[in-house]
Amino acid sequence: MDKKKAKKINKAVALKYDSKENDAPVVIASGKGSIAEKIIEKAKEYDIPIKEDQDVVEILAKLNIGDEVPPELYQLIAEILSFFYSLEDLSK
Repeated sequence: MDKKKAKKINKAVALKYDSKENDAPVVIASGKGSIAEKIIEKAKEYDIPIKEDQDVVEILAKLNIGDEVPPELYQLIAEILSFFYSLEDLSK
């Protein structure tokens, strides 16, 4: 019996937060495969921090581009932002 390895589908979601424009972070890009690779490539090009967490991506990928992150995900997003802020503190 041949067992094929499950092909991992890479997904990526990009968020933007501007407290003057929105109440919560907004999905500005989302995709899988080559689109996900391009999202990650652009983030690296502009030194935008990247958090790799497939569980989070799976949840956020269900949102549409332009959607604000719903209140039930605020705690999750706060943890991610805290992670990024800690990275900034380490780089100083």
